[in-house]
Amino acid sequence: MPHLRCFRSDYVLSSMSYAMYSGLIGLVPELEEMSNPGTTTTTHENAEIIEPGEWHLGSKIKLWASEASVVGIAVGYCLAASLLSIINKWAIMKFPFPGLLTALQYFVSAFGVFVFGQLGLLEHDKLDPRIMLKFLPAAICFYVSIFTNSELLLHANVDTFIVFRSAVPIFVAVGETLYLKQPWPAIKTWLSLGVIFVGALVYVVTDREFALDAYSWAAAYLASMSIDFVYIKHIVMTIGLNTWGLVLYNNLEALLLFPLELLIMGEGIQLSKETSKQSIDWYAFDVWLPVGLSCVFGLAISFFGFSCRRGISATGFTVLGVVNKLLTVIINLVVWDHHASLVGTLGLLTCIGGGVLYQQSTSKPKAAPPLPAPAEVEIEEQPLLKPNDVQNHQGKESGP
Repeated sequence: MPHLRCFRSDYVLSSMSYAMYSGLIGLVPELEEMSNPGTTTTTHENAEIIEPGEWHLGSKIKLWASEASVVGIAVGYCLAASLLSIINKWAIMKFPFPGLLTALQYFVSAFGVFVFGQLGLLEHDKLDPRIMLKFLPAAICFYVSIFTNSELLLHANVDTFIVFRSAVPIFVAVGETLYLKQPWPAIKTWLSLGVIFVGALVYVVTDREFALDAYSWAAAYLASMSIDFVYIKHIVMTIGLNTWGLVLYNNLEALLLFPLELLIMGEGIQLSKETSKQSIDWYAFDVWLPVGLSCVFGLAISFFGFSCRRGISATGFTVLGVVNKLLTVIINLVVWDHHASLVGTLGLLTCIGGGVLYQQSTSKPKAAPPLPAPAEVEIEEQPLLKPNDVQNHQGKESGP
């Protein structure tokens, strides 16, 4: 599987599909060979000989393929993240057990990666007890963030979820600087984060469905997500796993934590009560359809999310998630009856606008082309005395 580079903020999102990305990235191995004329290659008898001047075209095609892969990863993440919030809300309304729902998502993701790996459709790192122990803190952070996400969607509307999701970059920016030793954001970046904060404040003040339990879960979600993004960014860059290995380890270890959540939150007792009452039709299609879709999209966002985490900062990754919530807002306004007021929606859009401003403030200019390396001269070919040295020596001899 070729190495996947991730979204950078200087690339503009387009409507290019992930299928196009898969086709273009397949060109990279051949182009790697073409773009390096110094390597020895095996040619057929009737093969066309490429002139040295044509290597530039091969480099351009390789660059276009790389850019297509970057855009494909970003588009895939945006689509998965935007639709997952709506699908999760739909699933939690039909299946009001947040812990069990997330456990099903973990199982589908881990089992899917394992099966596809056995079939040779993808490559993932083998399970190693030492790596699992090292990865455990990240899995705990991931589990808590997803669980609080489900609880927030159960107790509040999608608008509230989006607003608190939008506020995560404010805390991630601080954590990234203090923990990952990144430089403090520039003034423009702080201004854009301030816009996000103002938009969130406007939404909270004008929320007609304000409830203490909902906002308690919102605060827990905000804290857990901030820690999760910073710490998992550190793990991704240091643990040495490939993308599918990260998905396998993350979801498998989170699944192993599910029994502990049943004991702490008492969801097991609630499950037995609802089963005895027969209040939920466990075999109904309208129950398992949203649950199944949430599992599939959970696997998709795991892959695209880890791919993006490799190439951008933790704060930039969270802001990418904020921007794609615009599609979620549009779907939410069309589908659900319970959503924010007009002023609250404006506050929500202000949060998303702050995310766009942040993305622009952190965009880096394109690097200048490297200067040509100076010609190397063998030591035997260098003169013992340079002309300037001779003139200086003669000047000293003619001096007083």
